[in-house]
Amino acid sequence: MCSISGFYHPKINLLNSKNHYQKILNSMCHVLHHRGPDEHDTVLSKHCGLAHTRLSIIDPHGGSQPMTRSINEHQFTIIYNGELYNSHELTAKLACAGIYPETSCDTELVLLSYLQNGPDFVKQLDGIFAFAIYDEFHSQLLLCRDPFGVKPLFYTIVDGMLVFSSELKGIHCYPSFQPILKKDGLNELLG
Repeated sequence: MCSISGFYHPKINLLNSKNHYQKILNSMCHVLHHRGPDEHDTVLSKHCGLAHTRLSIIDPHGGSQPMTRSINEHQFTIIYNGELYNSHELTAKLACAGIYPETSCDTELVLLSYLQNGPDFVKQLDGIFAFAIYDEFHSQLLLCRDPFGVKPLFYTIVDGMLVFSSELKGIHCYPSFQPILKKDGLNELLG
């Protein structure tokens, strides 16, 4: 089990308050440490902050996250929690396009599939997963989880900032977040 968490705002330069946002990412890692005791790391860019805690199962040395690949000086970064059931099929499709992963982890397959096929690649995924991909070139964040929600992904908007996490307590680390208990939300959570 791993965790993903972070935040995104397309119009705010987070690097102008780097220490503030880095502190939030570190807090997110700290409260989610139990989900990934083997490794944790963060990345902060102009519009996005990503945090990951990792339970190393597949490719302990090559699967560190956040994982970044660069194309024409633009960075594409992923944080991932999950397991793909069709890894061999995705690897074969990438090989047909002349793309060969450097690791044996699902995380890289997901990122390379995004780079090859764009956001529609998620239709090819078979498994249980939650992930975030920050596309620096398009300045956009893709959040995705498996159709049945086996791997959790919670999100909210706080002062225009998209904040997300594998557990609600990761979102609670965002300073201006105010939890409000509503009947509909409670029904959804317990249902």
